[in-house]
Amino acid sequence: MNRRVVITGLGVCAPNGVGLDAFTDSLRNGNSGIRFQPRLKELDFGCQIAGEPLIKDNLVEQYFTPLQLRGLNASGIVYGVIAGTDAWRDAGLKPLDKDQPDWQSGIIFGTGILGVDKFRESIHLVDDNKVRRLGSTAVLQTMASGISAYLAGIIGCGNQVTTNSSACTTGTEAVIMAYDRIASGKAERMLAGSCSDSGPYVWGGFDAMRILPRQYNDTPSEGSRPLSASAAGFVPGSGAGALVLESLESAKARGARIYAEVLGGSVNSGGQRSGGSMTAPNSEAVQRCIVQAVEQAGIQKNEVDVINGHLTATVKDPIEIKNWSLALEREGLDFPYVNAFKSLFGHCLAAAGSIECVGALLQFHNQCVFGNNNCEDLHPEISNRVGPTKIPVKTMAYSPKIIAKASFGFGDVNACVIFRAFND
Repeated sequence: MNRRVVITGLGVCAPNGVGLDAFTDSLRNGNSGIRFQPRLKELDFGCQIAGEPLIKDNLVEQYFTPLQLRGLNASGIVYGVIAGTDAWRDAGLKPLDKDQPDWQSGIIFGTGILGVDKFRESIHLVDDNKVRRLGSTAVLQTMASGISAYLAGIIGCGNQVTTNSSACTTGTEAVIMAYDRIASGKAERMLAGSCSDSGPYVWGGFDAMRILPRQYNDTPSEGSRPLSASAAGFVPGSGAGALVLESLESAKARGARIYAEVLGGSVNSGGQRSGGSMTAPNSEAVQRCIVQAVEQAGIQKNEVDVINGHLTATVKDPIEIKNWSLALEREGLDFPYVNAFKSLFGHCLAAAGSIECVGALLQFHNQCVFGNNNCEDLHPEISNRVGPTKIPVKTMAYSPKIIAKASFGFGDVNACVIFRAFND
């Protein structure tokens, strides 16, 4: 079987907006969600700015029961439950209140590391001989699959419920995995997404690697500079994004609104060979991933009219653009429009792909290409390959037909998914 798969729901909990309306306004108007973090200064971080969702306590109470809130200390779970529940509602679906689960609905919701603060709290209790004070949810908050387990219990899913983890590729990979399950006839609906914890215990390792910018602590909104000649490293971020994928038959049968169609995608690895490493991609693998995604989608290379790249604001940005150019065999004014949402909320690690997929899909709904912040000084290697008008600084009116979204992660892993404006 190879059934058509569509997107019927979106949810987001991002540094630049919690909820679709706030998130859309930020992308449209270029409002940054990157802020100075006093805690990072106290801990003597070199980079003291980050993207962290701003969530009010009364909002969290709308998503968790009082029992679930007791002892909850896992920001990634909070972000993921908000985004996932919102996506389910946005699709016009409701959590089941019946005795039986929904056997045709499942969840693939990824993360990199979960419940770091809860884990730290637990370590201190154990070391202080207070193991009995850990509470009954310590395991649920710190196991990687805790996020998919929480969501499954809220929604009532009886199909596959799992958590994937592939570094910064996680979110985009989850979408492709969910697509494959529906296209093959194994499910009717899948909630796909990913989340990432906030805080110094997640971001500290990257600061130690000296791959975060250190000169923008006084001007946080200028710190994340994808595509720019003055890019100085990625700004860390956190949050969650979620998408409801559904068979076209199911969506039409219940009269659901359709954001776009998923045509297919590809995942692969460079094997940490030919220039690839734990922290750098193998360019041949990246190009193969893009080409295979296009082929699997059944389209031509010249049909892609918008690229939402991984583009982290590091020295790898020019290489990524070169890989897109070689894979699609396009350059100059023939190159697709390009945007990099990390300029507004930083690199949200395991949550990056899903948050950016939500943003990419909103361009169909809003008939536009969102602009790019902080790249007025395009890197010369990029401007020599891509026509400058193809990297809009401001949001421009446009009706995308095909959007390619890619993510590339530590460990030399890659994912590329192809979305198309829905046409029945």
